Amino acid sequence: MSEQSRRRPPKPYRRPKKDPVRILAFEALRAVDERDAYANLVLPPLLKKAREKEDFDGRDAALATELVYGTLRRQGTYDAIIAACIDRPLREVDPPVLDVLALGAHQLLGTRIPTHAAVSASVELARVVLGDGRAKFVNAVLRKISQQSLDAWLEQVAPPYDEDAEDHLAVVHSHPRWIVSALWDALGGGRAGIEDLLEADNERPEVTLVARPGRSTTDELLDVLGEEAGLPGRWSPYAVRLAEGGEPGAIDAVREGRAGVQDEGSQLVAIALANAPLDGPDERWLDGCAGPGGKAALLGALAAGRGAALLASEKQPHRARLVQRALAGNPGPYQVIAADGTRPPWRPGSFDRVLMDVPCSGLGALRRRPEARWRRRPEDLESFAPLQRALLTEALRAVRVGGVVGYATCSPHLAETRVVVDDVLKRTGGAELIDARPLMPGVPALGDGPDVQLWPHLHGTDAMYLALLRRTA
Repeated sequence: MSEQSRRRPPKPYRRPKKDPVRILAFEALRAVDERDAYANLVLPPLLKKAREKEDFDGRDAALATELVYGTLRRQGTYDAIIAACIDRPLREVDPPVLDVLALGAHQLLGTRIPTHAAVSASVELARVVLGDGRAKFVNAVLRKISQQSLDAWLEQVAPPYDEDAEDHLAVVHSHPRWIVSALWDALGGGRAGIEDLLEADNERPEVTLVARPGRSTTDELLDVLGEEAGLPGRWSPYAVRLAEGGEPGAIDAVREGRAGVQDEGSQLVAIALANAPLDGPDERWLDGCAGPGGKAALLGALAAGRGAALLASEKQPHRARLVQRALAGNPGPYQVIAADGTRPPWRPGSFDRVLMDVPCSGLGALRRRPEARWRRRPEDLESFAPLQRALLTEALRAVRVGGVVGYATCSPHLAETRVVVDDVLKRTGGAELIDARPLMPGVPALGDGPDVQLWPHLHGTDAMYLALLRRTA
């Protein structure tokens, strides 16, 4: 037999298979990386567009969502593992290649997708979005990753706990080291608490609805959802929790604005302010940082039930329009304005109750916005600090003597919570802290008070902070 006859004929070129689920997940990750977009804003329109095609169903949408959020939550862990499998610094790898590798790593280490399917699907994705040349690199790296379990990889890439506890936790639980340190300080120490919190940050949060008083009820929502799809809230009397995969937009009360999507922690903050004891009249309420409108809508409904009027103020006009939409149809008197809470148009002492839910780092909502942990920097806190102090100072000016101010943040970082409140109290005087804990009846583990810090691992809520202050002079 001649040499030529022994040669195998070249394989015909095979076009890569286009997998709509993984292509959509890749597009979402690229938008998050390139445009600093948030996944919770990018993903819904991509899913809606995909659903319009006949071959993309609910299971596909669920898988795409898991791939995007799972990859973002575990990005720090996967980066450390990928770095151990390549011979150059991670920063020298093109970002689109890293996105494909991270998607593949999540399928291999964070889902039940079989190894062969995870590798082959990721390589096919690489062929479609990166080209055949870089797909070979992706194949080689993912085959290395597939040789060990997640636990085995963590043994290899995470420093031992007793040598560097914060670095160990940062790699194992996929949080930047500075955030691990800040959360640990806010918790007050203890290994179990910090590990439980970091694990909770990496869990998919429940979708919680709020039945706006006077407009809908929890019974109505539970009846519509049925026993399998809806559960009562844990702490808020207006909360209903959706079972996994529940679609809020399919509920009439939500579409009509009589109910809304709102974390139970946010509901508790609004309810506590509304129920704080007052001396004198209770007729004028203010939400001084009202966008995008969730707390304003609940406050407005509670105020209406007592014959009080709500003024909802938001600095950004486009967010003020969201507040207007959230309050539309509210039964009681309300007004929405676009105004800067640090230079307010209202007269001092005009209000009986004031909520100031200040702009913050958002470290309390990392379950919902996992990409925020990789964007925030410690220096960001310095830019928030003067604004937070100015807003609380103006809130205390806005309330009458005997009235109550609620200072809230969706961050447990001490520099944004207790430190701000203590500084403003020392500087301005004329106010005292009220114990907020009795105003959250039934909620356990609220600490020493008088302020309250909610936690994902203890309460199943975002890490909302609330301090209640009564103006005394």
